Amino acid sequence: MIGINPLAIASIPALEVVDIDKKDIALPVVTYFHGFTSAKEHNLPLAYLLAEKGFRVMLPDSKWHGQRENGASTLKKQLSFFEIVLQNVADLETIKNYLQKNQLMKGDNFGIAGTSMGGITTCAALTKYPWIKAAACLMGSPKLSAYAEDLIAEVGKNMPLPISDAEIRGILVELSKIDLSKQPEKLQDRPLLFWHGDADPVVPFNHSSGFYKEVSMQYGDQEKIHFIKEEKRGHKVSRFAILETVDWFVTHLQS
Repeated sequence: MIGINPLAIASIPALEVVDIDKKDIALPVVTYFHGFTSAKEHNLPLAYLLAEKGFRVMLPDSKWHGQRENGASTLKKQLSFFEIVLQNVADLETIKNYLQKNQLMKGDNFGIAGTSMGGITTCAALTKYPWIKAAACLMGSPKLSAYAEDLIAEVGKNMPLPISDAEIRGILVELSKIDLSKQPEKLQDRPLLFWHGDADPVVPFNHSSGFYKEVSMQYGDQEKIHFIKEEKRGHKVSRFAILETVDWFVTHLQS
């Protein structure tokens, strides 16, 4: 039977999804980050399927989302988008340290995945943490700086930006430090799956597809990097994508 256990890891509300008979033993771990305006509970179907395969799945709430929403408006979230991504990256290390301290992670078998903003978080985290063993980015972007510039320009069309040009430049400098497209060597042949619908109106399809084309040949083992294009699919993860993500971690994180 699969259990869903609410946790508070430092200041991070999370759900642990795991076979109840294996709850207290070390297991391979997948931490899955939700998308913008979503929450941890929305990824329970995928977490359930992973837990059935023997994983411990951690579903954290991002800052200004879910139990951490604290009355934040959609505008507040939009203006804090990249602050949220940066906090997600920091939270990942907190979660990993918690699991190691409590001997809940099997060896170095730690994976990360996410949807949209969570996929952006996944790519960013790969620039910082060499201990991530496998990853999956679902309709996210590995081109963080380019995405930030596009988003800032789009918001600026509709309203005066509440921050100065100097502050914007400062944000872009910080984001460049975790922009995977600017430092693809940090992948170090680690297994990485991309899934993206080619009709996505929110996160540009060509960010992930273009990056994949640029970096795939640097992999010595082509089985470790994979791009799945789903035709005529918008900004919504399909069941097909969920099943492919589960299979990816079964293949690359259980050894």
